[in-house]
Amino acid sequence: MGKPTGFMELRRLNEVSLPVAERLKNYREFVQPLADEQAAIQGARCMDCGIPFCTSGCPVNNIIPDWNDLVYRGNWKQALDVLHSTNNFPEFTGRVCPAPCEAACTLNINDDAVGIKSIEHAIIDKGWEQGWVVPLPAQKKTGKKVAIVGSGPAGLACAQQLARAGHDVVVFEKNDRIGGLLRYGIPDFKFEKSHIDRRIEQMRAEGVEFRVNQQVGEDVPAQKLKDEFNAVVLTGGAEQARDLPAPGRELSGVHFAMEFLPQQNKVVAGDVLPQQISASGKHVVVIGGGDTGSDCVGTSIRQGAASVTQIEVMPRPAEQENKALTWPNWPLKLRTSSSQEEGCTRDWSVTTKAFLGANGKVEKLSCVRVEWNAGKMVEMPGSEFEIQADLVLLAMGFVSPVQKVLDAFGVEKDGRGNAKAATDGAGCYKTSADKVFAAGDMRRGQSLIVWAIREGRQAARAVDETLMGFSDLPR
Repeated sequence: MGKPTGFMELRRLNEVSLPVAERLKNYREFVQPLADEQAAIQGARCMDCGIPFCTSGCPVNNIIPDWNDLVYRGNWKQALDVLHSTNNFPEFTGRVCPAPCEAACTLNINDDAVGIKSIEHAIIDKGWEQGWVVPLPAQKKTGKKVAIVGSGPAGLACAQQLARAGHDVVVFEKNDRIGGLLRYGIPDFKFEKSHIDRRIEQMRAEGVEFRVNQQVGEDVPAQKLKDEFNAVVLTGGAEQARDLPAPGRELSGVHFAMEFLPQQNKVVAGDVLPQQISASGKHVVVIGGGDTGSDCVGTSIRQGAASVTQIEVMPRPAEQENKALTWPNWPLKLRTSSSQEEGCTRDWSVTTKAFLGANGKVEKLSCVRVEWNAGKMVEMPGSEFEIQADLVLLAMGFVSPVQKVLDAFGVEKDGRGNAKAATDGAGCYKTSADKVFAAGDMRRGQSLIVWAIREGRQAARAVDETLMGFSDLPR
């Protein structure tokens, strides 16, 4: 490495966020990327550890030590080339990935991990600023046609790889804009949609065709795709939300997170929604302590909620993980998101017994505290309490893809309702249906953006290999 002793001499430098009062005024991104000099210093902390666990901790297997060293030496364009060799969309992951690579960093055993995500963010932003990110159209066309169903990160990665291999690729999206959950599941203050738009333009220049408002399995018959294309890749999200069938669930004011979040994204994009679900002036309760719940918190605060409370059925995690026990795996520990920092009351080991209200509208939650014994949840006697709630947002995760798409293609499912397909061997990513492949959340269930990109890339290679008998695409 360029600075063999850098990890001993230099401290981790985190990206800076705008003050809360300033960032709450709008829905723009508020994280300030590192300056070139700062990124170079952080790259110098990469410790030439011999076995880069960061690379194996990263689902797309980013070649992290290499581009850390290149940034340290000022070779930014070469660093971008190395970054793009494993990741089609580092501006996506550099903003919204939770960075399992940093958890796996060897320096993280007894010190602060290298700021890998911030360096990635800096590399790709410089790439766009300098005009280094350009279309890479195929030099020769194969004459094969591939349909991609779903335009989230898995679908986009798969489409770009197949187009660069020379295939004619058409992406079908049920919504009015391309991007899947990137577009309508992540708030703009975490991820502005211009990042998707410029990648779409790059992909169009590479030959990818995008068709929106296309509900495959309904207005677009599954058989039509199988007849017109040499292969079909199902890359939709795990959109079947986990419900909470407690008494009073039917009351007005109780919504799934994915009924609430996309509406605000549409408004930011310029749409007019006369019946928008709004947190303005309301006491909001978010049920679920994960990223989707956090997105509901930040959006509710920006809409002007009177109060925001977030409850979680699991116990409060430890402040610090036992690194000797968990490293290099992703640790369970207390994390506070930027949205939670903005003014949210959090509570753990709480379950909802009923939604209470009057005149058909929710007014309160009836809750009880729980303990976990041998993996089983036990209610604590005498711990019942109520929470004022004018708006309740259910953010408890997702259980499976929407079944009607899989049913339309006659795809065999696993025990969780996902498309059944292996990820290795001769038939990797192939489903039980002829010509039909599956990748991303459609195959593995709810997961991270980096897993979606990885599976999209690997499925592209599997399709290319099936159609051509071989593939030069990376796996």
